[in-house]
Amino acid sequence: MSVPAGFLDELRSRLTLSEIIGRKVKLVRAGREFKGCCPFHREKTPSFTVSDDKHFYHCFGCGAHGDAVGFLMQHDNLAFPEAVEILAAQAGMQVPRENPQDAEREKGRRDLLALMDETAKFFQDCLYEPRNRQALDYTHGRGLNEEIIGSYRIGFSPEEPQLLLSHLKGKGFSPQDMLAAGVAKTSDQSRGPYAFFRGRIIFPVTDRRGRCVAFGGRILPEHLRPPDRGSFTPPKYINSPDSPIFHKSRVLYGEAHARMEAGSGGTLLVVEGYMDVIACAAAGFKGAVAPMGTALTEEQIASLWKMAAGPVKEPVLCFDGDTAGRRAAERARDRILPLLQPGQSARFAFLPEGEDPDTMIRTRGADSFRSVLERALPLSEFLWFSLTSGRLFNTPESQAGLKKDLLDQVTRIADRDVQQLYRQQLMQRFSQQFFTSNRFGTDQGGVRRARPSGSSLTGGARGTPKKPGRPVDHRKTLSVRILLAAVINHPHIHDEIEEALGCLQPGDAALDRLRQFLVTYLTANPLTERHKLLEVLIQSGFEEEINDILNESVYVHASFCGPRTLPETVASRWLAFWRDLEAREQKTPLIKA
Repeated sequence: MSVPAGFLDELRSRLTLSEIIGRKVKLVRAGREFKGCCPFHREKTPSFTVSDDKHFYHCFGCGAHGDAVGFLMQHDNLAFPEAVEILAAQAGMQVPRENPQDAEREKGRRDLLALMDETAKFFQDCLYEPRNRQALDYTHGRGLNEEIIGSYRIGFSPEEPQLLLSHLKGKGFSPQDMLAAGVAKTSDQSRGPYAFFRGRIIFPVTDRRGRCVAFGGRILPEHLRPPDRGSFTPPKYINSPDSPIFHKSRVLYGEAHARMEAGSGGTLLVVEGYMDVIACAAAGFKGAVAPMGTALTEEQIASLWKMAAGPVKEPVLCFDGDTAGRRAAERARDRILPLLQPGQSARFAFLPEGEDPDTMIRTRGADSFRSVLERALPLSEFLWFSLTSGRLFNTPESQAGLKKDLLDQVTRIADRDVQQLYRQQLMQRFSQQFFTSNRFGTDQGGVRRARPSGSSLTGGARGTPKKPGRPVDHRKTLSVRILLAAVINHPHIHDEIEEALGCLQPGDAALDRLRQFLVTYLTANPLTERHKLLEVLIQSGFEEEINDILNESVYVHASFCGPRTLPETVASRWLAFWRDLEAREQKTPLIKA
């Protein structure tokens, strides 16, 4: 039986070797690899290792070595065709029957991979040519050192439309191969092929095995490039088209680097673009990847879970803190929900408005970015917030509508166990939010909500006596963060809420210091704009508090505190929210005495 090499590569990439061998051999993690007692000879001290990154096993005792196919052949005494058929069935693939056409196609794939590697080398060399000094200066200005530039093979494509093509032709590649690989294109106006990437910083895109399969290109800033022709404005980024070796829906930029980090137990992080991935890696977040200019696909989600180590696989999806970022997060939520499995989920992190990982790391530092990641919301939390944020539920009909929305989302989860647990948790939260035995309060934004009589918001039993040193209720802290966020995002409301802000008792020392500063500063500077207030707060040492307050994980609880709320509505909603907080504390103490 002859099987195309490309099929075997795809088969190995879809399977996790430690899972296949782990069904027959007890394995334990040892760094980025797994160890166990060799199944091919008797031993008491483990000398059998399995590497998912390298796709092979090796025994240092007897010398047994091979991949997934070889393991089944040796362990189960199977012939090569039988082992391939079994593994293909596990991966949901159909074994192709190689014919002369298949062999020719596989040779074409190898030729394209060689062409892409040579093209990447050409772009790398161009970056360091003296005439392209402005391109190298630009990369350095973006905070990229030589190690990162070399590790990610960053290069530069010159403006000349024939320079790359002449170089590749001299290496024996045909114009047809250049067109098929996407490094050349034609047009009705041109007499022949010309370079697809011109005058751009080049980011080679690799597959799981680190082989270059595509490129992304970023235009240089206007002051570093020739003037635009006429009214045409070139796009900021362009990407290689799909080709026989590249499908943008399957590839994650930075995956080859991130696999190594994930194998060591590091956090997998999904960001938006090439520079975000590289900025994260330069700052120590080496598990960063990015989709290829599109929303995260089902295949890319599956790749993330395959990369992640440990029993709980929860890559962190990082989004901008604006409306577009929120919509992108909701699209990712919708893609992930049907795919959830025990131990496989995701977390959602939201950056401050106007920031992306690259700018935040460069201007605020790695610690600020890390604090955003540490506050990432579990998928179940984000599902609740995304369906409740900015909506009022003060009628039975609106509450019934929310319940239907929640259950509609839950029924999209294919795994029965995960679906059942989601349903239980969300319905429990729904009941706690809206139902009570004998007392009603008004929740955030005027929402009618439920609270069982005599119970504390911290989840304690009825009548539990207050103990010295018990922490204050986190719900109050959240409410204070909402109120302070509204003041910072809309400082013009201070005149109307000044008295209430002065009476606010945060119950948290850091938040109270921030409150006192706001009262003092805004009283003396009543016309301060938001951007100026932020500068003053950061200069005054409140950067950590700002990062903790001005983000989507706060805004989703009460939309009026976000920066995009209509300014004329903020003060009245702030006061209503504050009165509700005061009423709750008077009627139902946060911790029962």
